[in-house]
Amino acid sequence: MREFSTPLTIEIPATGNLTDDVVVNARDAADAVTFSRRGDNGWEGVTSVQFLAEVSAVAKGLIAAGIEAGERVALISKTRYEWTLFDYAIWFAGAVTVPIYETSSAEQVAWILEDSGATAVVAETPAHLARITEVRGGLTELHHVWSITDNAVDVLSRLGEDVSDADLEIRRTTATPLDLATLIYTSGTTGRPKGCMLTHGNFMFELGVAVDELEALFGDEGGSTLLFLPLAHVFARIIQVGAIKTRTRLGHSSDIKHLLDDLQEFKPTFILAVPRVFEKVFNTASQKATADGKGAIFVRAAETAISWSRGLDPGRGRTSIAVKAQHALFNRLVYAKLRDALGGHCVHAVSGGAPLGDRLGHFYRGIGLTILEGYGLTETTGALTVNVPDAMKVGTVGRPIPGTAVRVADDGELLFQGGQVFAGYWNNEAATAEAMERDGWFHTGDVGEVDDEGFVRITGRKKEILVTAGGKNVAPAPLEDRIRAHALVSQCMVVGDRQPFIAALVTIDPDSFPAWAEAHGKRGSIADHVDDPDLRAQVEAAVEEANKAVSKAESIRKFTILPDDWTEERGQLTPSLKLKRNVVMRECKDEVAALYLP
Repeated sequence: MREFSTPLTIEIPATGNLTDDVVVNARDAADAVTFSRRGDNGWEGVTSVQFLAEVSAVAKGLIAAGIEAGERVALISKTRYEWTLFDYAIWFAGAVTVPIYETSSAEQVAWILEDSGATAVVAETPAHLARITEVRGGLTELHHVWSITDNAVDVLSRLGEDVSDADLEIRRTTATPLDLATLIYTSGTTGRPKGCMLTHGNFMFELGVAVDELEALFGDEGGSTLLFLPLAHVFARIIQVGAIKTRTRLGHSSDIKHLLDDLQEFKPTFILAVPRVFEKVFNTASQKATADGKGAIFVRAAETAISWSRGLDPGRGRTSIAVKAQHALFNRLVYAKLRDALGGHCVHAVSGGAPLGDRLGHFYRGIGLTILEGYGLTETTGALTVNVPDAMKVGTVGRPIPGTAVRVADDGELLFQGGQVFAGYWNNEAATAEAMERDGWFHTGDVGEVDDEGFVRITGRKKEILVTAGGKNVAPAPLEDRIRAHALVSQCMVVGDRQPFIAALVTIDPDSFPAWAEAHGKRGSIADHVDDPDLRAQVEAAVEEANKAVSKAESIRKFTILPDDWTEERGQLTPSLKLKRNVVMRECKDEVAALYLP
């Protein structure tokens, strides 16, 4: 199958913009609680009409401050209610939101503010303000800086008191579907981030289709979700817009340390996360069970969940009575506790940003949490494909959403067309031309395949394909996904380009290691045990499991355990937790070279 398309099933608005959802909500469901935000007395409800009032007040302040229609306003903050409030206030003022990851360095902040020509920036904390102050001297277009923790909402609301409702409405309705809504800068695994121009129409197409396809999530009258991924990432952003569009109750969790407590209190009906989060949840549960002397039970429960889930796939035959009985038993003993950790009401999750892997997909479906894996990029306003509850194949990223077409190029690269594909890169015509290559199809840079039913499977990044000295092409992602599934493994990078065989660099999960070390009578840090036979045996088991999925020529022959994990703070991971391979290869060139010594 070289090409597959799905016809558009709904009518996409030809007028209006994203702010219309807020106005319609306040008109049609004024008292509906559309947000829950952290207050002095726990979670407090925010109604549709209250949200409209708060957004309008801040937008008037932006207009009074001199922000013009079409100007760029940057937003750097953790995931919190005010992020969403400012996002919509910027749109109400007719301006363009430029999100910046709150972990960005002063140099990265400077580049985005300079390249976007931002005239104002809303920052969260004094630390963020310090980064802006450090680079502000060279930013001639930047005229305003407000701080969320220094009462930016109140300051702007007071500033805009003399702006009339009529003037605000003129500004709010200025943007059309063709106008720019946001400039999202790619997190950049290589080179400087590029600004992706996403229009109101891109979001209107994406969410108009997505919320219709995902009715089980957004159509639930009591539906709710808790955002904890960065809203600077398009993945969380489309869920935000979708929740507001459908009046799905939305909450924000800004500190991963308190996430489990927040989930317990908020009780979402669905969540979204990147695969690494699902891996960590699984690994933490496995390690806890082992520490409690119940490791063998957890292993059996996990295998039963996977077997039970596989039995749901078409053409797999009936699930055996034994598996059904074990599944019912473990549902009471194990699975219910895992679901309770997410608040007890969560039945669906959306995964994106990287391949999840079929084993984890089956595990979670087997415990009662169906993960709907999708695929998309910043350049495509999020989802191009998605698995939906009544049409899914675990291990794939689903079929193209309605109105979207996929093509597999001769070299295996996935190409797409659809109303969600961006308008191009800001101030970078060369990069835009390269992405579209003048053929009308967006070139994703990802390699994959499409089956006869239109389900897409991602096999790797085009630029990451390794070619061994023997001429064998190897996609590292499937091997890495399987190795990371081991409870002790944090990160893995497969190497071997132009080398005689495939090898791997592995880091150990610092959260899982202490329990394992105590259980095995080990003293000291991870760095003290990189050559420990017992630890190497654990990683060897993960490697052997991964090698089952590939041919001998593609299998990992050697590996080395590194003393330190790779992190975003140290520069090896992007804010969306993707591996910066060029950085790791540069930092670990000696370790890689040692793998190929005689």
